[in-house]
Amino acid sequence: MGTPQADFTRWEAPSGEFNLTRLERVIYGPGKIAALRDEMERRKLERAVVVTTDVVAGLPILQEVTGALGSRCAGVFSGVVQHVPRGTVNALGKELERLNADCAVSFGGGSPIDSTKVALYGLLGTRELIHIAVPTTLSAAEYTHAGGVTDETTKVKSGVYDPRVLPRTVIADPALTLATPDWLWVTTGMRALDHAIECAYAIRHQPISDALASKSIALFREHLPASIRTEGAERLAHRGQCQAASWFSIYGAMNTRFGLSHLLGHQIGPKWDVPHGVTSCITLPNAMRFMTGIAPERFGPVAEGFGIPFDRANPKAAALACADRTEQFIAQFDVPKRLRDAKVPRAELGQIVGPIVHELEHNGVVDRPMTEAEVLALLESCY
Repeated sequence: MGTPQADFTRWEAPSGEFNLTRLERVIYGPGKIAALRDEMERRKLERAVVVTTDVVAGLPILQEVTGALGSRCAGVFSGVVQHVPRGTVNALGKELERLNADCAVSFGGGSPIDSTKVALYGLLGTRELIHIAVPTTLSAAEYTHAGGVTDETTKVKSGVYDPRVLPRTVIADPALTLATPDWLWVTTGMRALDHAIECAYAIRHQPISDALASKSIALFREHLPASIRTEGAERLAHRGQCQAASWFSIYGAMNTRFGLSHLLGHQIGPKWDVPHGVTSCITLPNAMRFMTGIAPERFGPVAEGFGIPFDRANPKAAALACADRTEQFIAQFDVPKRLRDAKVPRAELGQIVGPIVHELEHNGVVDRPMTEAEVLALLESCY
């Protein structure tokens, strides 16, 4: 029967609140980029600026976006770079003002999407632009109202949070992802897997995010490997399933927030110019192992996604198995798996301990305070 406290916890009714966002529509499927024209008409928008990187701007898929916009395309800003430096965001804001934009269409991965969010945040004092996102990776940045931005001098990343910068419409067209390099597709998939796992074991986890986290993990297990190892219609189908997994991984994340793996990545990425998808490949299994000593009982949805039996009476064994299974899943891909693989200097690890501890204290995503020694030890375990 267990102890009275265990019985009480088992039968305790769920209690909390779930806040919805301003995201109004997700349009998904091959060829759905054509719906961008209808979205502009429906919203009575006339001057869209496409925000992307120089690499994406040089690909034929840019024409799919500008072609759907037609005469409503006021311009293309292709100056976005990795980790969203403040100077680039400022330049984007000025371009949006110069072109008198009423809409920004972020096109690409997390960097164009976050750059757009941060730039729109900076314009809120004078105007509120509609944001439409067309993702080509699995970062899932398009589903949150948080945008990261890096101070070029200190290499420290901070964020802005405002519901008004969230995309109102997301167009997830798997055909546009076929031009995404495999390494980028896989590593951003790992970033989304990181979202799912850390939403599930978050202090503020929600019933809906628990259920979607399990589904996301299961979809990535089945479809991410096949999405780079198949061709033609089959590849396209697996890509579409991965986009669904990315969406599910982060739905409700502004309610649950993320955890330790994400906070490590926030500082590792801009400090040594490591893509955030790569940081997740490195930090996630180690952060999970740390969390098994903090809250193993919250690993149930993760275990379900991996098909691992979960015993509520003895959750730590299954939680550790989840960390092992995650590491094994990552191991099948040709991606960096240790900080040394990402050319991070071991002697410099101590330089990011302070910012990580500060972010942990500010966000409250781990059940108890972590010491600087614990954070450094965790970084060393990633090396």
